[in-house]
Amino acid sequence: MAAPTADPVARELAWQQARRAAETAGPPLLWIAIAAFGVWAAVAHTDPFVTGVIVGSILALGALGLTFIYGVLKFAHFAHGDAMMLAAYLVFFLLTGRVVGTRAGDAALPWSLEDLPGATTAVWDFSFGYGLILSIPLAAVLTAGLLLALDRAVYRPLRGRRARPIILAIASLAIAIALRSVVLGLWGPTGRSYTSEIRPTVQIPYGPRVVTDQLFILAATVVLVALVYLVLYRTRTGKAMRATADNAELARVSGIDTEAVVRWTWALSGLLIAVAGTLLALQSQLKPELGFTLLLPLFAATIVGGLGSPQGALAGGLIVGVVQE
Repeated sequence: MAAPTADPVARELAWQQARRAAETAGPPLLWIAIAAFGVWAAVAHTDPFVTGVIVGSILALGALGLTFIYGVLKFAHFAHGDAMMLAAYLVFFLLTGRVVGTRAGDAALPWSLEDLPGATTAVWDFSFGYGLILSIPLAAVLTAGLLLALDRAVYRPLRGRRARPIILAIASLAIAIALRSVVLGLWGPTGRSYTSEIRPTVQIPYGPRVVTDQLFILAATVVLVALVYLVLYRTRTGKAMRATADNAELARVSGIDTEAVVRWTWALSGLLIAVAGTLLALQSQLKPELGFTLLLPLFAATIVGGLGSPQGALAGGLIVGVVQE
């Protein structure tokens, strides 16, 4: 006599239990593997690991802005990298006042921040003076204003017509091309740098020597991340942003001004990407293709950390930075 076949219902229940167990165990195992990789990289390849942490912290700032936009507006902002690049050039312009002139050289404004007394004198062992530090918040405000203007001129009309996310994404790609063209027209294809000084280095205890400018990059990232945390979790604006990201319709019915939340999202993203772009240019060099080069790592960091998750964007940025180094 043939053995009875297993109950299909029991098989289905067993399969669902196995799937739930795999889904529950998967994320912790993944993060354990990532942590193990980080420890191995720090021990076996200390120099590139430190560089990866520096670059990853910059990517984390950019990914934070990207995840805010996706969380609230629900579309992929392909102009993010080029906006970072433009912000870095704005810092250069505010600091030096130079744009493309004739073949003989650049044209320059009659006055710029580097004309302030001692503005180019190195602060501590950094390669730059306080003129660059002053330029960063000014460029951040200009970048935030630019993103707000782009939202009002391009994205908000599309949202009003209930355009699909893919339409908004394509519009942002067109804006990215336009921003790159503006940079090429104003500053040309030649690479630029904030300072021509030799960059000093410092010995990390039990670690490699690092450029002192990288310490500034890390310190600026930590301070900015702490400020973002306070805004998101300790202010009414931050709570409104998180509520809108979770459920925009419910937030609107609850009395939250979602359009104001959208404006705050663009402004905060503009501030983040301006600082991130400047820090990346300080780490390497200003180039018009910087925005396109940044785009894939930024999206990779955002996706690795989980779309719409600020904490995930920080972790994703560090992971991508270390892995690519």
